[in-house]
Amino acid sequence: MSSTTSKILTLIISAFTIVQITLASDPDILTDFIAPNGSQVDGSFFTFTGFRVLLPPNTQPSTFKALKASRTEFPALDGQSVSYAALEFPPGSINPPHTHPRSSELLFLAKGSLQVGFVDTTNKLFTQTLQPGDIFVFPKGLVHFQHNSDTQKPALAFSAFGSANAGTVSIPNTLFNTTIDDNVLALAFKTNVSTIQTLKKGFAS
Repeated sequence: MSSTTSKILTLIISAFTIVQITLASDPDILTDFIAPNGSQVDGSFFTFTGFRVLLPPNTQPSTFKALKASRTEFPALDGQSVSYAALEFPPGSINPPHTHPRSSELLFLAKGSLQVGFVDTTNKLFTQTLQPGDIFVFPKGLVHFQHNSDTQKPALAFSAFGSANAGTVSIPNTLFNTTIDDNVLALAFKTNVSTIQTLKKGFAS
């Protein structure tokens, strides 16, 4: 095989790989739906009642809380490439910077106000202050956050995902509540080990 042919073949393989990555999503299923073996499938199987706690009379959580309706909580979503979450923000609370590796996120603000934002792969920050009725999209895999900067009023938002299991990678928790070596983190953040250890103490359970 000539070097030219080899280069062309390499380019074709690379292009095919990029296309496959671009098209990655939840796998298609060959049935109408997936039900756990031995489960009773009726209308109740396709109904999720976990958000009823949001309706009056309800109590506001003291810290940010995400109520999820993903494949784990709602098995009927398995194979359907969709999931949902209700995000409760007490006054002054934050949903820390995080990513969803398997899906973009479409957030609808139902109550209160939220400062939201994400950072793209060029490190450009896109932010917006949302009012009730606004929708904001967080692109797949990018670091993003939501912050209720109002110190008096709570906020409530709903997020839709294009995956039955979008996954969540919390940046602070992943960095400072795992066993990544302190020296590695100190070098990465251009600081010293004692500062890293102080940060880790805040995440100790």
